[in-house]
Amino acid sequence: MQNSPDDARTDLAPVQESSPGASGSGPELGFRPSLFRSFFLGGFECSTHRRRDGRRLDLIRGTRHDVLITQDYRQLADMGIRSVRDGVRWHLVETTPGHYDWCSVLPALRAARETGTQVAWDLCHYGWPDGLDVYSSAFVDRFAAFSAAFARLHLAETGEAPMVCPVNEISFFSWAGGEAGLMNPGHTDREHSDELKRQLVRATLAGTRAVREAAPAARILAIDPIINIVARPGEDPAEAEARNEGQFHAWDMIAGRMSPELGGAPEMLDILGVNYYWNNQWLHGGLREPLLPGDARHKPLRDLLAGAHARYGRPIFMAETSIEGDERAPWFRYVGEEVRAAMRAGVPMEGICFYPVLSHPGWDDDRYCPNGLLELREEGDIRPVHEPLAAELAGQRRLFHALCGAR
Repeated sequence: MQNSPDDARTDLAPVQESSPGASGSGPELGFRPSLFRSFFLGGFECSTHRRRDGRRLDLIRGTRHDVLITQDYRQLADMGIRSVRDGVRWHLVETTPGHYDWCSVLPALRAARETGTQVAWDLCHYGWPDGLDVYSSAFVDRFAAFSAAFARLHLAETGEAPMVCPVNEISFFSWAGGEAGLMNPGHTDREHSDELKRQLVRATLAGTRAVREAAPAARILAIDPIINIVARPGEDPAEAEARNEGQFHAWDMIAGRMSPELGGAPEMLDILGVNYYWNNQWLHGGLREPLLPGDARHKPLRDLLAGAHARYGRPIFMAETSIEGDERAPWFRYVGEEVRAAMRAGVPMEGICFYPVLSHPGWDDDRYCPNGLLELREEGDIRPVHEPLAAELAGQRRLFHALCGAR
């Protein structure tokens, strides 16, 4: 999801918490995260959608991650990050229907193998091949075939079944492309948003089945934002409540709880990835006014995590979180405190992903978005590190290891 404005401020105060395990007594919880090779992940911005002006983004290329991928993985491994989110650029792979050119993918698979990095692959991160109608049955069929072909390639190259997110952020995608007109397909009404969401669920279900047929041990991520919208004083709360409930519709459809005609089923919802940025809570209507920690109307992140896990009972991790500028370390400290509080309350969190882990050009205007653990520079192989965030990461790794033995 697009990141925050430059001037975002959270005014976060450190939460007082005990230092679990400081006495040397070992992990405090019975649960030990096991889904990822490291509790902290790095997510590489891999959006490939067409903007409202028709220009296609390719942020893997725009950040030189395609050229520096081996060094990027190695640099994260040096900081204890052995698991990442990354993207397969469908529009580059399938330029002709049914024919796949893997030249943009093979270097990434080999970089992961060389560096011992576990990768969760986004197969559709907002973009698709030119000439393909997103609302057509061909979209679903071609996506399923592409997903199966990638699973077979992954098995052949690595000897392991892949971990994939078929369609990233179905709820945000359907709002941004079907209602807000921010990206392809560029519609600006609620009706198109609902149909786009249903179509993306169809593609997700077809892709999931295709991947599992090709690689039965594959793990499937279903990633979407968790939000909290609050009605303004004097406003009927029904619309805000409906929007809040809507955040669960894509997951409900995948699990077969809603719109069963789409083909969802409980076993189709495997791993829940929740995205949470500084502005994921806001007042309904008018200009979006964020509700920040410390505001009485702000719902603690720990409660949002607990609610998502209670609703589905699936393995859960934080798939995206970040903020820009000097707030990066304080924000990450806040997220860590809230995740540990959720874990102490019984939520079995599997990890937290820096997303993006590498700062990048903005979606709409190419401005520099300083939101990563690693920074961009035009030349050289080694990315500059945002040292305050790196120091906070080191401290958070110690705290989570003491709490639950996390790697």
